[in-house]
Amino acid sequence: MPEHTPVRLDKLLDHPAVVDAVADENLELKERNAYRPPACEVFKQAHTALQTDPSYQFEIDKEARRQLAHIIGNTVQRVEGSDTSDDAGLASYTKARHIGIVFSGGPAPGGHNVIAGLFDAAKKANPQTRLFGFLMGPDGIIEGNYTELTQDLVDRYRNLGGFTMIRTGRTKIDNQKKMSLSRETCKRLELDALVVVGGDDSNTNAAFLAQEMFADGIQVIGVPKTIDGDIQVRDARGRVLCAMSFGFHTAARAFSQAIANLCTDTSSDVKYWHVCKVMGRVASHLALEVALQTHANMTLIGEDLADYMDYDRLAKAEKEGVVDYTAYGMTLRHLSRVICDAVMDRATVGKNYGVLVIPEGVLEFINEIQVFIIKLNTIIGNYNKVHDRDFHTAFPTLGDKLEYLRRLVRGIRRDVSYNIWNARDDELFNDIPEFFQEGLLTERDSHGNFQFSQVETEKVLLDLVKDYLGILKEKGRYKIGVEEAQFIKIMQQGGLDPDHYGRILFDNWQQARYLMVKQTIISKKTLKAALIKAGFLGDEDAIPTPIEKIYELSVPKFKTQSHFYGYDGRGSDPTRFDCIYTYNLGLTTFSLIANGATGQMAAILNLEQDFHHWHPIGIPIAPLMHLEERKGKLELVLEKSVVDVDSPAFRVVKAFREKWLAATPGGDHYRHPGPIRFTGTSEEDRPITLLLNALGGHMGGATDAP
Repeated sequence: MPEHTPVRLDKLLDHPAVVDAVADENLELKERNAYRPPACEVFKQAHTALQTDPSYQFEIDKEARRQLAHIIGNTVQRVEGSDTSDDAGLASYTKARHIGIVFSGGPAPGGHNVIAGLFDAAKKANPQTRLFGFLMGPDGIIEGNYTELTQDLVDRYRNLGGFTMIRTGRTKIDNQKKMSLSRETCKRLELDALVVVGGDDSNTNAAFLAQEMFADGIQVIGVPKTIDGDIQVRDARGRVLCAMSFGFHTAARAFSQAIANLCTDTSSDVKYWHVCKVMGRVASHLALEVALQTHANMTLIGEDLADYMDYDRLAKAEKEGVVDYTAYGMTLRHLSRVICDAVMDRATVGKNYGVLVIPEGVLEFINEIQVFIIKLNTIIGNYNKVHDRDFHTAFPTLGDKLEYLRRLVRGIRRDVSYNIWNARDDELFNDIPEFFQEGLLTERDSHGNFQFSQVETEKVLLDLVKDYLGILKEKGRYKIGVEEAQFIKIMQQGGLDPDHYGRILFDNWQQARYLMVKQTIISKKTLKAALIKAGFLGDEDAIPTPIEKIYELSVPKFKTQSHFYGYDGRGSDPTRFDCIYTYNLGLTTFSLIANGATGQMAAILNLEQDFHHWHPIGIPIAPLMHLEERKGKLELVLEKSVVDVDSPAFRVVKAFREKWLAATPGGDHYRHPGPIRFTGTSEEDRPITLLLNALGGHMGGATDAP
């Protein structure tokens, strides 16, 4: 072999091909950085003004009116473009400002473009305006930790995912000390305005900050962010003001691409059910969008389960003259049966595989689980309040926690919780798996919410499914259908008459494309007994190899692979939709600031329609707030939006459930959305959910009837 002299390492590393191959920035990243999203028509004019729109009304909570007196009177404001203005108005719009911005909560694709839009608009109005990014979330405000945002820094992160530019955190500014420290920081920086980019809790913080700093003349503007899609704003008449928070589309597309790959995988090796849990603790918006993007065989929508009623049990109770309260709402056991039915129906046509999508918070919609969560939240909150001690520190092990609950039942712990937890609760709680008990008793998050992401939701369901499928298998009801053509071929190759044996082996011989082994044949022993009874075998004879092969083909093995989709999606680079959406949110934010607004949430009206219909607005935050239980006490919060089961998007998914389950001979109906494509012309211009829901306003009294 010829000898080769190794290239010197320094020359190798300096080679242009190597430099390009190992560079931090690839070609697509450079294209992303260079992209400048289009701006709504109103932003193409010299400046903007705000126009009050009194047609939007809200039902205002009395407590919100009391606690947020300075901003409760806010109304919806439309951002309008203008090329003319009085001298005083123009001077106010173009004056040099100090603006602070903070990311709060988990990352969501597009956050950097909110900063970019705000930066571009502010610098266009007055190059002397300074922007400050608070580092590591609200802690940066409390501790006075910030960095000034420069052109180079902003340009570096345009159209890129994550919140890396200034990072984020989950601290809440939820007491007077934190509020005072935040106020001091804002005054020290001589801020004219503070922008809070976050979810429902963060925008709640924005409202209280606006109230607190109203007298100081410091404006506070919120920006709706959450990949869960559960910030959707409607007025009292149900008219949409904010159709979706930013980051949702990107996360849904990222999840859908990965799940579509599993659809391809499962239909290739035909031996796994892939169970895909997607983020969505309170709402199932992501699961709904994933269903539309992938056509997975089965997708559970929590809000649909919550509406379930067992009419058979209701009818039985009515005959007996009693009320069966357990017939209202889905139970864990019944849900496991629904999944079992889907698995069995596919198996009958030879499809012992599939893809199941479940939202992270599906258990929150199960009545019995919700009752446990409410009661345990109350017990934990009461304990912390009465004893001034953390429940999870006081009872570190599962055994310790269970013993405390037993004491409540026995009346040993005579505090305010003793009448909440009864013997029936204790009995039911002890029937569920230990790991799930531990999950239900796990420490709540910083907002007092039950952490569904810490519970193996899919394991809870799959254990029940596997147990019931085992019972059905023993009864001979759970089998894999054997294609008739395959049966005939195997029999003929073995020199056996398919017709003779077909009548003995199958319940539906010559009646269907997929043949079902008789329910009485549940083992090789019962198979041999059937052949002996038919006179095809003697007691000492062995089962013919072709017959044994057919039997093995009919025996199901329920194998599963579990996947969780959450952090990977929220860290994706944004879709073109989210790039454009967030950039315009940034532009809107500056318009609200420049025109004197405070306590408003930046939003885009008509987001569910084509881009040329988009219109920037400010939504009053205070009128959206209501009392909700948090950590055992009532607090003012922004209400999360759940899936509307009457929406066009959900009705479409419901109408296609049977088709996408594909429990019929032939192929599946999987859809492949492909990766997030920033370049090219084939990228969809909005989430499918929004595309379908936009039809709701144009189709009048459409029904589900064909």
